[in-house]
Amino acid sequence: MWRFVVQNLSKTPNRSLSALTNQYHQSHKQRHYCLIFSCDISGSGLGSASSPSLSIWRRKKEMSKEGLIAAKELKRLQTHLVRLDRFIKSHVSRLLKSDLVSVLVEFQRQDQVFLSMKLYDVVRKEIWYRPDMFFYRDMLMMLARNKKVNEAKLVWEDLRREEVLFDQHTFGDIMRAFLDNGLPSEAMDIYDEMRRSPDPPLSLPFRVILKGLIPYPELREKVKDDFLELFPDMIVYDPPEDLFEDQDWRKDSEDD
Repeated sequence: MWRFVVQNLSKTPNRSLSALTNQYHQSHKQRHYCLIFSCDISGSGLGSASSPSLSIWRRKKEMSKEGLIAAKELKRLQTHLVRLDRFIKSHVSRLLKSDLVSVLVEFQRQDQVFLSMKLYDVVRKEIWYRPDMFFYRDMLMMLARNKKVNEAKLVWEDLRREEVLFDQHTFGDIMRAFLDNGLPSEAMDIYDEMRRSPDPPLSLPFRVILKGLIPYPELREKVKDDFLELFPDMIVYDPPEDLFEDQDWRKDSEDD
């Protein structure tokens, strides 16, 4: 304390000894509370409360050495189911949360459906797991890319049980992924879920969906009618009629 007083007295000689002593105690008390509550002591105040953390499924994923080793071994063992399950119980379940997340994300990026589903089950059993819209979105987008309908239905049932709600933009993105990969029936099931959602409808997701429905004119007309009913002041720009004819010709050629 006396070192603090002497240093500040030399800088501000007009201040009294008692004032400098009070300043020291106030500063010391502030630092003590900040150490307890991990607050920001910069400036004159104690700092504001920290903002809610970003979802772990939206953060940048960097894999550690342990994560890389686990990912490599999982890929090596995926054709040996007994050894694979044993490795998951003995090693994967002991990975840090950040490593487990990053390995799953990497398998999704590589379209490793089987291993992604394995880690999907592991993640949902972790003590830190919380239902998350982005977790389910990434799984469904990966399954759509690989045309895995049965797995997508299982994931959708899980998110229903956990009462996960997608926003309108996410509904549009997922539905578009199914449409772009030739799964219109599954896409329309998702559309029905979107229409039942308590989230207020937005025009942009509808436009994304309408564009994805160009190869499916009948389905597009249904969504178009809903769009015009919800947004009567907006206009839908239809593609030229010969584009639909070209799509029909291609389908007939594929059937032949």
